[in-house]
Amino acid sequence: MDATSLSLLERARGRVNQAWDRLVALYQPLIYNSLRSHGLQHHAAEEMTQEVLLVVLRELEDFAHPGAPGAFRGWLRVITANRARAYWKAGKHRPPPAGGPDFQAIVEQLEDPNSELSHRWEREHDEYVLRRLLELMEAEFEPKTLAAFRRQVLDGVAAEQVAQELEMSVGATYVAKSRVLARLRKEAEGLLDESSFC
Repeated sequence: MDATSLSLLERARGRVNQAWDRLVALYQPLIYNSLRSHGLQHHAAEEMTQEVLLVVLRELEDFAHPGAPGAFRGWLRVITANRARAYWKAGKHRPPPAGGPDFQAIVEQLEDPNSELSHRWEREHDEYVLRRLLELMEAEFEPKTLAAFRRQVLDGVAAEQVAQELEMSVGATYVAKSRVLARLRKEAEGLLDESSFC
């Protein structure tokens, strides 16, 4: 993984191929799965995911992160909603079966930052990105170090219990948590607000 202190967004904005590939690896499944969960067929979800990523590639350079929590995920949500609306207006979406979700209503909810669907998008985004970043960072840490971090941070287990489970000292569990958290903060900069993993 690139050890530079720049965030992933900054590296991708600078057209660093590895950073863009990493951003796609991180977000492509999230966008696709979100679209599929709203009733889009496989090919339609794939096509829209590619369209969203193309817009991100084209406009990332102009995206000015204001430093507010969730700015990138909100920007991505709006792009997804806009591409979905364009897809619907172009007549590419087949009507859902009787009793199925109304695609236009879903798009409208996704556009509204205060809707339940937008709040769900934000929660799913943060949970997914956190877990995916940890997967992408696995090679950088010993399995026991990651296990200590996951048990303390993601599962909320006390350091003493984690130390017993993993047969390590309590101090070592705190060190493991600190090392992974420092690396995660660096990698998640601009993608997640810190409350997502602290």
